[in-house]
Order: sequence, then structure tokens, then C-alpha cells
Amino acid sequence: MQDFHVHSNYSDGSFLRGMVRAAESAGLEGLGFADHCNVGARERMAEMRRAYGFNLDLTYERRRQAIDRLRADTSLDLYDAVEMDYHPADEGEIRSFLASAGFDYAIGSVHQVDGTNVQVASQFVDRLPAERDRIVETYYDRLVSLVESELFDIAAHVDLLERTTPLRGRATDEQYHRVADAFARSRTIPEINAGRALTDEEIVHPETQFFEILREHDVPFTLGTDAHRPFEVENRAEFLAEFVERYDLEPTVPPALEE
Repeated sequence: MQDFHVHSNYSDGSFLRGMVRAAESAGLEGLGFADHCNVGARERMAEMRRAYGFNLDLTYERRRQAIDRLRADTSLDLYDAVEMDYHPADEGEIRSFLASAGFDYAIGSVHQVDGTNVQVASQFVDRLPAERDRIVETYYDRLVSLVESELFDIAAHVDLLERTTPLRGRATDEQYHRVADAFARSRTIPEINAGRALTDEEIVHPETQFFEILREHDVPFTLGTDAHRPFEVENRAEFLAEFVERYDLEPTVPPALEE
């Protein structure tokens, strides 16, 4: 059991040491710090950086030194990774940054469509059904582009918009099969993400139908708690262990760690 997707105080999570101690308590063998980062030169991306302060592109070397110090004080395998916002227009900047930064592996994620975070339900409540369907279609088009770019080892929470009530359940099997086919042809792989698994809505990414379609295409998975706080590591790691056993999965590691 290794958790390849947690956050630290270098984006919107807790201190590194506390996350490591929680992973030890959970009986994990490895922990990957994948803090948020975007490097797009577009004004919208610059605005997000100012609003959220996700500037790992400026602080990753300092975080790397901190991770190195922690490695001397734990039996866990600790990984120095990144979660990057993806937009096709930013591929050049992303590729250049990843080539220079030298992370152990990289996670890519789609959070925005038309400049709007797909997790903000209030942005979609008043939209007509056809407009909601267009948002969903655009999301999966972008996810396919992310996978086909092969910039990343892992694609995070591959049906993120299932967290958003006005968009939930609007994806089609055709869209799922298209994404699964892209994964089957790519080095990039999805994760089982437990970031909302223990909420009242019990959302696991990918949702059941999408999960089964990915398995039909023989797509492998990594595991990620998407934890931001120590207690989330422990609770979600237990959930993931049960999930793996229930579905008889053999989770894998990010491709970069196998190379």
C-alpha cells in the first residue's frame, strides 16, 4: 500500500512531518507529496496563482530539501511529486517546467472548464441542461488531451465533476470509453482517488460505471488519498485498502518509478 497523492503546506495541505507520521500510523509503505502547481502564462492562470498562492514552481527545491531530511527519519518511501493543472494551451510551459524540475513523477488534473472550477456547484445551478452537457463534454475532451499529451504519469480524480451536483451523472458511456481507450494507449494512468469517499455522498473516483469501463480496457490504477490533513491519510488509506481487496485490484506505481 502506497499513497501517491497527498498535499502539504507547500500548497493547501498540512506540514510535511505530520503527513508522514500519519502515513506511518496507517501502515503505508510509501507516500507521495503532490502539491498543486500551475505554470500557464495565460492571464487566467496568473490570476489563479495570485488568488490561491499555489507556487510550487518557486518553492519545489526548498520542499525537496525538507523531504530529503524526512527520508532520514522514516522507513517510508517518500516521493517528491507535483499535481499540475492542465490546459492544452499550457503544454509548452508544463513540459519545460517538468523537464527542468526533475520530480519523481507528475500528476495532471483538470479542474477548470471555461475558466470555471468544475467543483463549484453554484456556477452551474442556473445553466440549462444543454449547457451542462457541453461543460461535461468539454471536460472529457480536455481529459483525453491530458492523457494523450503523456506529460504526466498519473491523471488525478478523472471524473472530478461527479463531485458537483448539477453536473453529476451527465457523463455518457461513450465519453467513458473514449477516455479509457486513451488511457489504454498512453503511459499515463488514472488513480483510485478517495478524496470524497468518506463524505455523506461517498464519491470515489472513478465512479462505478467509469471504473468498470476502465477495467474492461485493462487500464491499471495507482492509489491516492488526496489527503490535505493527517487524519485524512489514515482514514482514507484504510478505505483504499478495503477497496483494493473488494475488487481484487493490484495497484501499480507511477510509470516514472518503474523506468
